[in-house]
Amino acid sequence: MDTEDSVDRHIARWSGKVPFDVPTEGVITRIQLLAKHVKYGKERALAETGLQESEFETMHRLAGRGAPWRAPSAELAAELLLSPAGMTGRLDTLEKSGLVRRVRAEGDRRRVDVELTDEGHRRWIDAMRWRGVAEAEMVEPLDDGERAVLCALLKRMLLHVEAK
Repeated sequence: MDTEDSVDRHIARWSGKVPFDVPTEGVITRIQLLAKHVKYGKERALAETGLQESEFETMHRLAGRGAPWRAPSAELAAELLLSPAGMTGRLDTLEKSGLVRRVRAEGDRRRVDVELTDEGHRRWIDAMRWRGVAEAEMVEPLDDGERAVLCALLKRMLLHVEAK
């Protein structure tokens, strides 16, 4: 399938006007555009579940810990790069929605833990399912072998830039 995409048109438009390596420009610009499509797919998934990005991210951090999907409030705030006040506001909203609850930590009554409620876990699972649908649509044109090759190539690129 040799059809022209938006990056081909971008490259044609800029060729001869500025110096750039055509294959590099093609790779990087396609990665950027695909990243935008991933972001849009995640936004659609959240819209399907009625969650805000900040709510999902908080719930995602809790769900990643496994049952009982619990973490100390301060630890959660640090992971999400939130101030204590910012974390309190976010938890207030989630708690009012019935998605999380605050519980006193066992053994240290000064510490507050946050845990997903059953409803919060269900909504998180639903959002993850919708995200999976969006991701599957993106890689649909590739067979399993092509996906593996692409994954390996992207990993090699990422390892290179992460090592710097």
